[in-house]
Amino acid sequence: MWIFGYGSLIWKPGFAWVDRRVGFVRGWQRRFYQGSFDHRGVPGNPGRVVTLLPDDSAATWGMAFKIEGDEASRVLAKLDHREKGGYERHRVAVYSGASQVAVDEALVYVATEDNPNFLGPASPTEIARQVCHACGPSGPNTEYVLRLAESLRQFDVDDEHVFAVDKALRTILRDEQ
Repeated sequence: MWIFGYGSLIWKPGFAWVDRRVGFVRGWQRRFYQGSFDHRGVPGNPGRVVTLLPDDSAATWGMAFKIEGDEASRVLAKLDHREKGGYERHRVAVYSGASQVAVDEALVYVATEDNPNFLGPASPTEIARQVCHACGPSGPNTEYVLRLAESLRQFDVDDEHVFAVDKALRTILRDEQ
């Protein structure tokens, strides 16, 4: 079984894997539109985390992780709990940099626009302001944004939305010092 991560799973999977591959999924765009009331924020002060939105012209880079044997059911139970705040499972093909199929089928968790934690669109600066002051049991929301942007830079890919939020957040953090 393969799991595709496009947010914190890239740098903090939290499970054992036997193989991993950098790749992308077609037809999805990554956005900081999902509220995090249980990991990177709390009720009354939610953080913002990424979800995928359908977009036929988009490709979203991330990391596919292979899980084998009995570990698969344990990982799914753990991820179902971790992603309980509005995410649902989808099956996707994951492509390599050469646009070849790297993984025929992987599970990906997507928060739909009709879930109760969906916060929706905002400017990069508005998102960064919210992120700057949010913290939850999994740590500060700033860590989530900064580590995601850092991971994507290591893949040498451009994600305009993530990098715009990262830039706005770094500006706010610098100005608050």
